[in-house]
Amino acid sequence: MAASSRSGTSRKLWFLASAVVLVIALYTAGWFYAASALRERTLLLLGSQADAGISANCENAEYRGYPFRIGLFCSKVDVDDTVNGISASFGPLRSAAQVYNPGHIVWELDAPSEVRTGHGLSIASTWESLQSSLVTKLKGVERASMVIQKPKTTIQSSASGQAFDIAADQSEIHLRQNGADLDAAIQLQNATTTAKGLPQLLPATNTSIDVTLKDRAGVLDGSDRNGLALHGSEGDLREFKADLGQGQVLTLSGPFSFDDRGRMSGKMKLRIEDIPAWQDSLSRAFPGLESTIGTAANMLQALGGGEKASLDITIRRGKVFAGGLIPIGEIPPI
Repeated sequence: MAASSRSGTSRKLWFLASAVVLVIALYTAGWFYAASALRERTLLLLGSQADAGISANCENAEYRGYPFRIGLFCSKVDVDDTVNGISASFGPLRSAAQVYNPGHIVWELDAPSEVRTGHGLSIASTWESLQSSLVTKLKGVERASMVIQKPKTTIQSSASGQAFDIAADQSEIHLRQNGADLDAAIQLQNATTTAKGLPQLLPATNTSIDVTLKDRAGVLDGSDRNGLALHGSEGDLREFKADLGQGQVLTLSGPFSFDDRGRMSGKMKLRIEDIPAWQDSLSRAFPGLESTIGTAANMLQALGGGEKASLDITIRRGKVFAGGLIPIGEIPPI
């Protein structure tokens, strides 16, 4: 082979090798850029929004999955909302996306978690597994879904002294942007609620919530300047449903709002099916109130004309009234 021919072949091989190296370098740079974007979008879902005083920290952040997957791993996640006085901490986080579809992210979060507010409300949770997926757009998160196995949550208010334990076999949470509003759907399978330190009073219940928060779509994509707080928010509870089985169904629906101190107001419609069965369950759970429960059941049956009834519930700054006049309880500030 002539020297000139060998020289030409060498130049072609050199150019080919250089092109391969350049492509690999560009791909690697793009992978790390996408990994950084994954980190920002994952933390956005957890509430990070620097302009509104909300920060999310991913301790010991590590990127994995190169070259075909993008994964972010954190040993711990902390979220702080200094404006509204809300702080939260979570266990290790693992998230991943395919290189060819970086806008679809799946992630897992380990227990425990703890959320505290400046109004004295604390929420501590544990679970067996928490798996989630989210769909992102140019500026943030558009839709998110989450499935939690064996969740257990303790809610305590230092203002009222009330404390409750909520547990379930499985919980599902679905969030999506609907124009300017935020739609949320929550389901709990075999859920139990007890006053802390007391035995379970009612049988396991299947519970679902379908709610819209007006003008709060930005909670998902990080553009909502109120961040995680519900203060000053309003919405529509399309349905809260509690099903104890055997026809014992309770539903609640109506508009609601929270003032700047986190106190709830609203006008709800309460519907109860199979009142005698509810009377029996509540009388066994609260034997000391059997007479009062019987009187209430008779009143509801008289209003409904049978075993079903509807009742208007009014909430004024946390105080709950039946028919707008009879006080029946109080909801602590959030």
